Amino acid sequence: MNNRFIEKIYTKKSIERIKRKISLLGIYNKIEWVDFMNTRLVISLIIFFVTLLISPYAFVLSPLITLIFYIGMEYFVLDYRIKQRISKLDYEALFFFEVLTLSLETGRNLKNALDLTVRNIDSELSDEFKVTLEAVEYGKTLTEALTDMKKRIPSDTINNVILNITHSNVFGSEIIETLYNQVDYIREKKLFEAKARIAKMPIKISIVSVVFFIPIILLLILSPVLLNLII
Repeated sequence: MNNRFIEKIYTKKSIERIKRKISLLGIYNKIEWVDFMNTRLVISLIIFFVTLLISPYAFVLSPLITLIFYIGMEYFVLDYRIKQRISKLDYEALFFFEVLTLSLETGRNLKNALDLTVRNIDSELSDEFKVTLEAVEYGKTLTEALTDMKKRIPSDTINNVILNITHSNVFGSEIIETLYNQVDYIREKKLFEAKARIAKMPIKISIVSVVFFIPIILLLILSPVLLNLII
């Protein structure tokens, strides 16, 4: 199936949604939107007809199982991986932008500071900036390259930093102060998230207690009675 066939059976909105999600997987992504949509369609049809043939409740189960697979494939192949990537990039962001700020404080311009930072940090976020700097070497302006980078980044936090860097670069405002504010925001956000996770721990412990420990305690208490009934 080629692009033209896919464009006939899917709406333009659906195609653009899949393209956008795939772009958010970043530079390491190997998935092509056409391959994804073709594969999902073919496997869905196979599941539908196989279920139709083997199940006694085919007219109910076939569309239901097919729909679950159709939606589930997009979630696990795209959405779930995007969520994981957001967490990873947000974790790397604080250190990356702290180093970038220190590089700018030495008197370097933004491009040179970015170049120094990516050469000294090994992370996925750093690799994204490497690709951005390579685009500049091939003729794009730094603003254009950063704007393109935003399309590959699913994190709103990082995109907000990139937007502020871009504005500072275009309008000549104080970029170091801007980055300090953004770094403080990221640090506070991480602290807030840590506090939120700690606050949820008692609830999780309570659930574990209810599911595992209370039945065991009840079994220990009632075991003599059960033994007497059995004997």
